[in-house]
Amino acid sequence: MASYVPQDPEFEARVRGSFASQTLMRTVGARLLRVSPGEVEIGFRFRDDLTQHHGFLAGAVVTAIVDVACGYAAMTLMPPGASVLTIEYKVNFLSPAQGERVIARGRVVRPGRAVTVCAGDVVALHTGREKTIATMLATMATVNSDGAEFARTEAGAASADDRRRGSHPRRASRPARPWCVCRGQGLGRRLRSIVRSAL
Repeated sequence: MASYVPQDPEFEARVRGSFASQTLMRTVGARLLRVSPGEVEIGFRFRDDLTQHHGFLAGAVVTAIVDVACGYAAMTLMPPGASVLTIEYKVNFLSPAQGERVIARGRVVRPGRAVTVCAGDVVALHTGREKTIATMLATMATVNSDGAEFARTEAGAASADDRRRGSHPRRASRPARPWCVCRGQGLGRRLRSIVRSAL
């Protein structure tokens, strides 16, 4: 497991404060069990009112809890003032979700300035034994607390022109990266066009 150095020394307080504001997590009775650089663990007790027609924990609840765990794992490595927004994920359901408690563990696979890739697992606990019920691969965008892109240069925040173009200045010592999500048009603009095309 990779070890990371957080950019914000107050990362844990920021993550815990943000988590406390999540109505959905309060609704399912979820609690933050662990917060460390690049890793977050969330758990809750299995409840009948969160199940689907076969009596298993609903897939939407499983997905939500691991998405949140991955998002906060990414947020632990973001700079002060930055937040997180999920831009993509894939979930595999491995086993019906039954047990006494459910735990989601999110971890950073590859951190980035604009985009962070995370992975997460959800386990159900029954008589003290864990069974993996789902696994996720997710992509998280770094955003301001108001949802705008959070791009930074070596000297500090990106200029207003850079933000309008949706790009960031290239370092002279580093060649252009053709895979960069900021290339061509900005991440925010791409997200808005994806949302518009889906409506």
